[in-house]
Amino acid sequence: MAEHTSSSITIEAAPADVMEVIADFDRYPEWSGEVKEADILTKDAQGRAEQVRMLLDAGAIKDDYTLQYSWTGADQVNWSLVKSQMLRTLDGSYRLSVRDGGKSTEVTYQLTVDVKIPMLGMIKRKAEKVIIDRALAGLKKRVEGA
Repeated sequence: MAEHTSSSITIEAAPADVMEVIADFDRYPEWSGEVKEADILTKDAQGRAEQVRMLLDAGAIKDDYTLQYSWTGADQVNWSLVKSQMLRTLDGSYRLSVRDGGKSTEVTYQLTVDVKIPMLGMIKRKAEKVIIDRALAGLKKRVEGA
């Protein structure tokens, strides 16, 4: 069974502002680090991305894959792998929590990665941690405009 990795960061912005950046897949290559391309393939009835194709380069893990997104209210988005060349599993979520009376947001990013090729568990978890940490740092920088 695949293990998950998670981390959190506090962003000095309202949750709606944070989710707006998270939902703007076209701009992921500008701030996410590992995502080199992102193309929205389908949208749900609310106009939010439902399936997104991404090109990932995270050092030990490189792939062209498609994710299925599900949105829970205004404070959580989950995704799961639809198809991939290298990955068996790529499941994750962003969960937002209001802090400081709505002036800041705690963002928790959870990720589970499993690859089709043999890879030591510690290397895989290190790759997950790098992906999460860079994504959270990039998200914070993007939202706060720093």
